[in-house]
Amino acid sequence: MPHPTGLHPEEVLRRRAAGQGNNIKIQTSRSYREIFQENFLTFINMVFFSLSGIMVALRRYSDAILVAVIILIGVIIGIVQEIWAKRKLDEIALLQRPTATVIRGGQELEITPDQLVLGDVIVLVSGDQILVDGVILGDGKVEVDESLLTGESDLIAKTSGDEVFSGTICVSGTAYFEATQVGVNTVAYKLISGARSFRKILTPLQREINLIIRALLLVSCFLWLLVMISFFSRTYSFSDVVQHAAVVAGLVPAGLLIAITVAYGTGALRMLGEDVLIQQANAVESLSHVDVLCVDKTGTLTANQINLQSLHPIGLPETELQQILGDYAHNTTAPNRTSEALAQGCPGNPAEVMAEIAFSSARKWSAIALKRADHPEPRSYVLGAPEMLESALTLTPEIRSVLQVGTAQGLRVLIFAMAAGTDWMQDGAIELPLLKPLGIIYFSDQLRTNVSETLQQFRSAGVQLKVISGDNPETVASLARQAGLSVDGDLQVVSGLELAKMSPAEFDQAAKNATVFGRITPEQKAALVKSLRSQQRYVAMIGDGVNDVLSLKQANLGIAMESGSKATRSVADIVLLKDSFASLPHALLEGQRIQNGIRDSLALFLVRAGCVTMLIFSIAMVTDSFPILNKQSAMLALYGVGLTTAMFPIWARPGAIPKNRKIVRSLLHFVIPATITMTIVALFTYLLFLMRAILDLPPGLQVSDVDYSLPRTALVTVLIFCHLFLLPFLKPPTRHWVAGAPLSGDLRYSAIALIMAGVTLLSLMVPLLRDFFELATLSGRDILFLMAVAIEWAFIQRALWRSRFFDNFLGVDLR
Repeated sequence: MPHPTGLHPEEVLRRRAAGQGNNIKIQTSRSYREIFQENFLTFINMVFFSLSGIMVALRRYSDAILVAVIILIGVIIGIVQEIWAKRKLDEIALLQRPTATVIRGGQELEITPDQLVLGDVIVLVSGDQILVDGVILGDGKVEVDESLLTGESDLIAKTSGDEVFSGTICVSGTAYFEATQVGVNTVAYKLISGARSFRKILTPLQREINLIIRALLLVSCFLWLLVMISFFSRTYSFSDVVQHAAVVAGLVPAGLLIAITVAYGTGALRMLGEDVLIQQANAVESLSHVDVLCVDKTGTLTANQINLQSLHPIGLPETELQQILGDYAHNTTAPNRTSEALAQGCPGNPAEVMAEIAFSSARKWSAIALKRADHPEPRSYVLGAPEMLESALTLTPEIRSVLQVGTAQGLRVLIFAMAAGTDWMQDGAIELPLLKPLGIIYFSDQLRTNVSETLQQFRSAGVQLKVISGDNPETVASLARQAGLSVDGDLQVVSGLELAKMSPAEFDQAAKNATVFGRITPEQKAALVKSLRSQQRYVAMIGDGVNDVLSLKQANLGIAMESGSKATRSVADIVLLKDSFASLPHALLEGQRIQNGIRDSLALFLVRAGCVTMLIFSIAMVTDSFPILNKQSAMLALYGVGLTTAMFPIWARPGAIPKNRKIVRSLLHFVIPATITMTIVALFTYLLFLMRAILDLPPGLQVSDVDYSLPRTALVTVLIFCHLFLLPFLKPPTRHWVAGAPLSGDLRYSAIALIMAGVTLLSLMVPLLRDFFELATLSGRDILFLMAVAIEWAFIQRALWRSRFFDNFLGVDLR
């Protein structure tokens, strides 16, 4: 392929000055403005800030400040965390951004995308992202994956005069192309950053929490409507109505969103030390949902360090076979790891390349026509997988025996053959002529260190493993057995040729049952992942080559090796730095820890929201009053739930939740009994202290003149104590506390409950804090009584959990 001279450096400067440069800012993450808007300008935040503004107008400044501060804490934490994530993503994009090799003044230069100019001659090789639009020059031939642009998975052959577009990927071959459109004029320049930029892909946990928040928001909207009606139908002042609206707004668990943000942030920090690069904020938590892990063989199970093992000549001396292979490897214009291994083991001489068909993952073979010095007539040679060349070859029993021996040893086995003439290679033909086998080649590729232990950890976590490779099925199966993928040594193996003949139903069944898939095309890889997802499996795909891009995009979670192609890394959610496959189990455990921390936080938030909602209705029905004020609601949210759950993401431990259960379903056994009994206890406490307030009314005053501060204070106090008792029940430190959850043995949860109980007592006793939260003065006897009520509730609740009273009453298993 002739070497073009390209633009002169002075012409490059002139064109850049004329505005013909590729001067586009590729967005590698959300902008600061987007981060601010998505964290600050939410519906629930606007409700709170509106209420805060109204309270300022009513001169209730402390209420306004409290509402604003609580919301701003969550907003600030979210913004800080996401700015940190943005900067990390920007650093990653800077380090791993695609580059282009251009010809300028007859020399090859590697430059960044923004340095390209109109008319640049760009070198295109397998695995490259195409960064600008252009036209193929000369006699180069490439196959391009345009699926990122068109959605079609078929590879498109490109030869001289054909257009190539930004956002697509060169899968095979080598060519030069001239940039005809740059910057904002390219067809799909945005797609270059689309694979790298922040994507809002929700995990099952996030979707379920969003559903819960929306349901609570609907309840809040209904209660807001009732509060508005009460302003016209009852004697409530406008100030009272604003207070009630603020309490209702507190039902939406803004603190839960803070807990989730903290959980993802701590997860990302921990994974940095494990050589796991998180490109999606929720990627680690997403890994904890995975129940099928699909891995490629080469570069994932193995180290992708292909070595020439041995040559087995057919009908010619080994030295001659070695010389021909050397010429083949040294003269190819589209080198890969296989040709590089041949070049290292076989000496070769320069030869004139008459035609060439580059290797592709779909064909599984490559071909080259050489005019060698010792043969005046050009000859064409083919190197490829035996299964793909079999139709054009005559394989004797002896040849088949050699092939079987190699595959049984887990070696990569290829056939090298010769064809008469070169006409069949014109125009990129893919129909093979009659071939004469010249030899069989064994290649070896060592398993990665600790790969067996890594796979076993996934098996122990209940993750089904599947190996999907383009290599020979028996070779892949042999390596899979060496890696310990099958305990009894029996693996169900399916080839790509067999898959191609299956009906859709048979294909889905094979995807479900088989463990090893060999001679698989990139399209079949993607189809297997898609089939598994259609069967309600949560699929992670690990790959490193450009042939894995389609399947990574189809998976719930895409994982790439750092040494993989630029295109593969660009579409992945996680990148394993230093190709650290052994780090994945650590990421899986971290994902479980994140999920469990969020789950524990959600349990307490659900109890609080359910309890306050039921109290609003029940107290309004019984006493025609509102149970608590805004500051008291904030005190309950902070002391009973918010400050305690802030530590959950940090303290949580790994441990899988059954994958066939929704998170809310798994919490019903804990949440329903606690919510109902706590509501009853709080209601009767409120009524008892309300009766006392009525009896203490001075003569001449009516029941409508009663001061609700005492019953409200008693209500808030007993609710906080009961919520704090939930902590040792949620994470039992000893067997004495085991009732609603299994034994944890972690004393930290009980310790923070004691600390928050002390803070609550201080707030009740210190006048400044008591006045700020608008609490009535409780005597020492009152406080002891409320503590005794909470303790008695804890004993009753433990008995109800242990006897499974609500389960039996409802006739369902809530666990």
